[in-house]
Amino acid sequence: QVQLLESGGGLVQAGGSLRLSCVGSGYTFSRYGMGWFRQAPGKEREFVATISAGGSATHYAGAVDGRFTISRDNGKTTGYLQMNSLKPEDTALYYCARARGGAGVAHSDDYEYWGQGTQVTVSS
Repeated sequence: QVQLLESGGGLVQAGGSLRLSCVGSGYTFSRYGMGWFRQAPGKEREFVATISAGGSATHYAGAVDGRFTISRDNGKTTGYLQMNSLKPEDTALYYCARARGGAGVAHSDDYEYWGQGTQVTVSS
């Protein structure tokens, strides 16, 4: 069965960096786009970043553009989210997700499988 396992979350001071990883299994990783979403307490889940199956196309939410970088290593069936210049408002549970197709997409309805999430907490 399809599984997505995130790791790399933690507690960091404002201005710091973290790199999240997402290992996919149970499917042909290189055929599907993937994305990262986040949900803060009391807020709806929101799109963060997405990458196409081959890694050539990426797209970011405005709030993270220029600070976060999404990438993937299809040989390792792993996706990454490098987060720099972190702010307290980046505090959330971060999820990776597998798209229904090969494109990188921004809407949660276009994703079929989700991980359990990894917590990121940024202190001021």
